[in-house]
Amino acid sequence: MMKHFVIMSLSCVLILGLTASCGSKGKKAGSQAAAADEGWTVLFDGTSTDGWRGYNKSTFPPAGWEIVDGTLHCIGSGAGEAGGAGGDIIYDKKFSNFELSLEWKIEPGGNSGIFFLAQEVPDEPIFMSSPEMQILDNERHPDAQLGVDGNRKAGSLYDLIPANPQNTKPAGEWNTAGILCYQGTVVFKQNGANVVEFHLWTDDWKNMVANSKFKDWPRFVDPAREGYIGLQDHGNNVWFRNIKIKEL
Repeated sequence: MMKHFVIMSLSCVLILGLTASCGSKGKKAGSQAAAADEGWTVLFDGTSTDGWRGYNKSTFPPAGWEIVDGTLHCIGSGAGEAGGAGGDIIYDKKFSNFELSLEWKIEPGGNSGIFFLAQEVPDEPIFMSSPEMQILDNERHPDAQLGVDGNRKAGSLYDLIPANPQNTKPAGEWNTAGILCYQGTVVFKQNGANVVEFHLWTDDWKNMVANSKFKDWPRFVDPAREGYIGLQDHGNNVWFRNIKIKEL
């Protein structure tokens, strides 16, 4: 009797496990199908790094980044701008006109960023060719007190245009972020609000960059018409999820 009971119990556990696994796969497939129906392409589905690789590398970093609890996690090194073991990563396709949507969460005192229109140039960091939407713990990281008028706080066009309104949630909480890029017009969205707008390749853009620390970087002064989406390893723990893009 006991033997039969044990066998039946093990069978139930196996069935429940298979059911949960199938349910998880079905949920993933369903969310991807729903996104596709709305014109979105999922860049990170919470289970795989397919499509992602290290900047100026052919494969995904073997260390420094991981998938944990459905998120893409940059593992903090505590080295700040020196970065961590993984380095910056990019999605291996160039985009020109698009809407990018994702969620991010930063550790206390952390810093990171989202790059777009990035170019791969040997021995040149990604930020020399790519505008950046800043990710930051505004309460603790010193960058929040540097720059001009808060243009290094989260949601800002890094070191150029401050996010307004400044609606970033505290470290440890999830923020929604979006980048709309269409024929040179760029809009940053954060937590449901448009917080930055600028226009690439215009006189206003050129004048703004000419008065910044980016003025001697020709690929930043005149950004490419298409480029990579990148996520920054700034040496701090940062988590990303629900990364998707709609080509326009």
